[in-house]
Amino acid sequence: MVRSQGFSMHQYIGDPVSHVERMMQWDVDELIVLDIGDGEMSFEHQRTDYRTKPVATMLDFIDLIAVQCQMPLTFGGRIRTVDDIRQRIRHGADKVAVNSLLAEAPATVHEAATIFGSQAIVASIDYRIVDGVAKVFAGGRRAVDADAVSWARRAADHGVGEILLNAMDRDGTATGYDLGVINAVAEAVEIPVIACGGAGHQRHFLDVYQKTAASAAAAGNIYHFKENAYPLAKEFLKRQLPDIR
Repeated sequence: MVRSQGFSMHQYIGDPVSHVERMMQWDVDELIVLDIGDGEMSFEHQRTDYRTKPVATMLDFIDLIAVQCQMPLTFGGRIRTVDDIRQRIRHGADKVAVNSLLAEAPATVHEAATIFGSQAIVASIDYRIVDGVAKVFAGGRRAVDADAVSWARRAADHGVGEILLNAMDRDGTATGYDLGVINAVAEAVEIPVIACGGAGHQRHFLDVYQKTAASAAAAGNIYHFKENAYPLAKEFLKRQLPDIR
């Protein structure tokens, strides 16, 4: 597990399995696990003192997570074929997030949505602001000739049931969500949009719900610090938004 910043700096901070157990204790609504590694389908924990032993393959890793995860689990990373999606679902993922696949093989995304249902396919869209435009980067690396709004529409047209919108510029900054782009994307499509990138305070979550049409807010780094842990954020939102679930 890593603490990230700007989609480029990644600090190893712990065992992902232990983190899942903590999320369970906190009664988190949903867990999104993204494999951001390169190369072959292998894993290395980087340390020898973790309670869980290193696993050899992606599917072994999903098994390890799914056993602990009693909440909806979305798993993304290294998705190239329909069978990749099938295998992740068989090993315990409730949903699969696709990213580069939407640029490289959109027909495969459409086929997967038809086979497994739109509810099982999430489009993970990474973008950064370039010359004032929310430019999409496939896999957070390769520039795509599209902005976040048009790319979200493309994803919806290919049958995905949900969008995870990642603001690369905001990743790890704790400066708040990119509300303008979030709202533009959420208003452009009829499927749920999950905002991600920039959470640093409980009020940042509130801003998403009060100032955008997004359906949910996701975060990572903020939950690594006790004072900003999930239960406190959830209690804050319940006080501010009595109708929130």
